[in-house]
Amino acid sequence: MDSHGKAMVLAAFAADALALGAHWIYDTASISKRFGRIEAFLKPGPDSYHPTKEKGAFTHYGDQTLVLLESLAAKHGFDLSDFSTRWRALFENYTGYVDNATRITLSMYASGNSHEDPGSPSDDLAGASRIAPLVYACRNDLDTLLRCAKAQTRMTHSDPLTVESATFFARVAYLVLHGTSPAEAMKQVVQEHFSASPISDWVGAGLASKGRDSIPSIAAFGQTCHTPEAFPGAVHLIARYESDLKEALIQSVMAGGDSAARGMIVGMVLGAWLGPEALPQPWLDALQERDRILGLMAGL
Repeated sequence: MDSHGKAMVLAAFAADALALGAHWIYDTASISKRFGRIEAFLKPGPDSYHPTKEKGAFTHYGDQTLVLLESLAAKHGFDLSDFSTRWRALFENYTGYVDNATRITLSMYASGNSHEDPGSPSDDLAGASRIAPLVYACRNDLDTLLRCAKAQTRMTHSDPLTVESATFFARVAYLVLHGTSPAEAMKQVVQEHFSASPISDWVGAGLASKGRDSIPSIAAFGQTCHTPEAFPGAVHLIARYESDLKEALIQSVMAGGDSAARGMIVGMVLGAWLGPEALPQPWLDALQERDRILGLMAGL
């Protein structure tokens, strides 16, 4: 399980790095024309949302996930106060993109909020997409994992369904690490814990689209950051490419929009299921922070 846990975390980071060059381009025909089929990390162009980044680096989502991993390693577990302090420090002189949820949360801190207060009301799935390091750290303690997944999400994204989404995918990744296939894990978690939630509808829609092509399916769900749109797209990719991590992440990028948050969820679940053999070696070689990530996980 440890090797699959490490692959889970690396796959989430790789998904973010793969999305970097075409992140938030919504016109899928434009993505194909400009980049072709994106199978390798790209350096973002000067007209992108991430012009300061290099090939193999992360979006602001991946950078925050790395801060979470650093905090977990330093404290030998989840400490909300420490994560909050490191998260704020990341943005003190940050040269990358700062999204609205981050700006609002930082302004709330500046107004006197503590790390225990909820952050922005954002419903962006990005708040839930950071959790792969938490799943790894709590891979033998589901109750702690759920409590921590809620807390880390709520710190910046207090929308109730986004917080619920974090616990949904935490439960799914936990089950997958313990041997349940991704599709079965999603069905089981919905039946046991989310049958009365909109999450049940999102999972049902994502699973029902399994036999359809990904780009039009994700366009139909919605390409945006918002959880009600991004969630079923992630479910679709997990179910359709349950045995092919690489193709799942490529299709996520080619589908446009917020491919980073969507891809990080997909990478986490499929990395947990398929293990290190599923990660393309060229991606690992090009991942700028690979050695640091491995070292921090070793500290856990």
